[in-house]
Amino acid sequence: MIRAVIFDLDNTLVDFMAMKRQAVDAAIGAMMDAGMKLTHEQIKSHIDKIYNEQGIEYQKVFDQLLQELFGYVDFRILSAGIIAYRRAREAALKPYPHVTATLMKLVKSNVKLAVVSDAPAREAWLRLCYMNFHHIFDVVVTFDDTGERKPSPKPFQMALSKLDVNAHEAIMIGDWAERDMVGAKNVGMFTAFARYGDVFGTQEAQADYELKDIKQLLEILEIHNPTE
Repeated sequence: MIRAVIFDLDNTLVDFMAMKRQAVDAAIGAMMDAGMKLTHEQIKSHIDKIYNEQGIEYQKVFDQLLQELFGYVDFRILSAGIIAYRRAREAALKPYPHVTATLMKLVKSNVKLAVVSDAPAREAWLRLCYMNFHHIFDVVVTFDDTGERKPSPKPFQMALSKLDVNAHEAIMIGDWAERDMVGAKNVGMFTAFARYGDVFGTQEAQADYELKDIKQLLEILEIHNPTE
């Protein structure tokens, strides 16, 4: 019997990469309008380089961009970029189709719910709160909670412990095979690969199940939790 469902956050519940692209593009346009004398592609290329070096969650990307390109931070350009980024991010931060309905059905079925994310705690909670998901999950484990990223067993073990379930009573849903599927399988959990959120072109996810739509999760739970 599956008593708990554990989700990755980005590209599993929310299309993080699409949101990021839209927000960065909006910021670039705003910085150009504010006086940045470079092409869109020149700015984007430099931003991509910074994210590759610092990580996709890096919060000072525009500060570093201006410092590296001009030797100082022009606060008019910086502010324009930040405001445009935030507005576009909020407009684009939406759950995948059928996520909300699926979560509601899981709540009604009394299945315990958790999130295990490699994102920093602040960013993970901001995304959850913006989508009004912060009250749905019994447990949220982020990078800041363990100091280790998936596939380390620690994030999964912390979630299982807080949920008070055994590994074989839980299933992990995620889009990153090498982190989500491998990490969960190594601690003894069932796994379901979020094919709909895959940005790596994964050929073989090595998961127990594959989801083209998150609502297929409900069918999996019916198999494991048959009603009398």
